Amino acid sequence: MVDKVEKVWLDGELINWEDANVHILTHTLHYGLGCFEGIRCYETEDGRSAVFRLAEHTRRLFDSAKICTLDIPYTQEEINEACLATIRANGLKSCYLRPLVFVGDGAMGLGAMSNRTRVSIVVWKWGAYLGDEGLQKGIRARVSSFTRPGVNMLMAKGKVIGHYVNSILAKREAISTGFDEAILLDGQGYVSEASGENIFLVRDGVVTTPPLGASILGGITRDTMVRLIQDMGLPLVERRFARDELWTADEVFMCGTAAEVTPVREIDGRQIGAGARGPITKRVQDRYFQVVRGVEVPDPSWMAYV
Repeated sequence: MVDKVEKVWLDGELINWEDANVHILTHTLHYGLGCFEGIRCYETEDGRSAVFRLAEHTRRLFDSAKICTLDIPYTQEEINEACLATIRANGLKSCYLRPLVFVGDGAMGLGAMSNRTRVSIVVWKWGAYLGDEGLQKGIRARVSSFTRPGVNMLMAKGKVIGHYVNSILAKREAISTGFDEAILLDGQGYVSEASGENIFLVRDGVVTTPPLGASILGGITRDTMVRLIQDMGLPLVERRFARDELWTADEVFMCGTAAEVTPVREIDGRQIGAGARGPITKRVQDRYFQVVRGVEVPDPSWMAYV
């Protein structure tokens, strides 16, 4: 459950939580055209709060809106400041942020073009997406019966609301069959990503992840992982691979803003490596949490202090 906060940013104003409502004929509610971001704010070691890679998330929000042919009626700088202002208004030291761009009410039908584009920002306290135990011991995943759409079917680089029906169905299937998370393949049978995370495997000390050209979201956390792994001197390869390479990997981990860096201990009933968080996963995970909490940040622009 999302804990109630005091203020929500909606269409340029901070309003009370109870007043953050929309009409039942809101176009996006019916048809799914819109986009969103998931961002985290962390309390850093010096006691300040910092939003991690805010500018990159906002840029992707605008990219997603462009893909959806939606004009956001604010600048990227205005959205950045609105995110920080919403955190301040609610007095949170650490939180999750959800900027949302959606089509308002007015005309209905798929071809409606005159409805205004609306923007909201909500913040709330949110712990580990796949559980604290998952961060420590790893999770159980399964390859889904659902397939990631091809790159010319749905625009994979947009974080588009309607795209997530595919992820939701895969996630529900995984949970209902006793697993924590779903892994989706693309139309050719190669590993794409999890329902809400990018995926990495480790074999003989080499870290491998699907390339950006595949049907995957260009994750901000994925980009952070690539940078940190390279800085740590670990060999990294971006290429396509099938599910059998996951089964026979020494380690597998997932990453995303919500999930952070989560080990995978089992896939499709097959134990991965030693069946626990592997040594390279732990190194990468520890380094990631150092960075987001303000310890030895490789790029100061990654931290937007509240």
